[in-house]
Amino acid sequence: MKRYGMKRVLFMLGVMVISARPLSAQDAAALIRESRDRITADTVSSRSRMVLTAKNGSTTERRLDQYSKDGPKGSRTIVAFQSPAAVAGTRFLTMENPGGADDRWIFLPSLGRVRRIAASEGSGSFVGTDLSYDDISAADRDADLDTHRLLREESLNGAACYVIESVPKDTSYQYSKMVQWIDKATRVNHKVELYDRRGTLVKLLETLELREVQGRLSPTLTKMSTFAAGTSTTIIVEILKYDDPIPESVFTTRFLETGRP
Repeated sequence: MKRYGMKRVLFMLGVMVISARPLSAQDAAALIRESRDRITADTVSSRSRMVLTAKNGSTTERRLDQYSKDGPKGSRTIVAFQSPAAVAGTRFLTMENPGGADDRWIFLPSLGRVRRIAASEGSGSFVGTDLSYDDISAADRDADLDTHRLLREESLNGAACYVIESVPKDTSYQYSKMVQWIDKATRVNHKVELYDRRGTLVKLLETLELREVQGRLSPTLTKMSTFAAGTSTTIIVEILKYDDPIPESVFTTRFLETGRP
């Protein structure tokens, strides 16, 4: 049974026993692992509405389905866009690869074929949103790929949080560091600041709404903002189900091409 990081870009949560002593680097890393693996489920299925907000305040909407399931090497996730027509039929597959970058493929109807996403393309925009391909995989990112330390403890929106800095060991990664606000009581990851290679804050990921789904505290409203562009992408989860059967054939490049298991 997989302890899901949940969606990668959509869900970033965590649960852990509170310690009275100061957190060491090892403690911070352990907390990051637990926050990314908090939800226990065989599978996760969701339907979401994605709202893209432009710099001038205008918005466009997209609808997508997402399916995640554990596999021999780790979790697999399919994202399938249903509307509008400009992106309908676009499908994205990511497969966890322990100790290395995820394997990723995308099917674009305009190309009519599946294309592999190289690790060097991780900073590219995911289907025109404020999310990059690396952002999609971030919630399942191996904690050992980064060095973690506790910066401070502070309150965020009334919740007592640990503020933890994570610095990638691979200097080619698109971010120089990630700063995360993790709730002391629930280990929900409420906020993540993302800094570029120059040390500039470039993006902000926020968990804005949570609700209990099948006994699991789950984020149902998240927002990624890009400061330089003045844009944002908000994801509203409308349907969320745990442990529904998902055929293995969904997590294949053939499904990417056809949309049929």
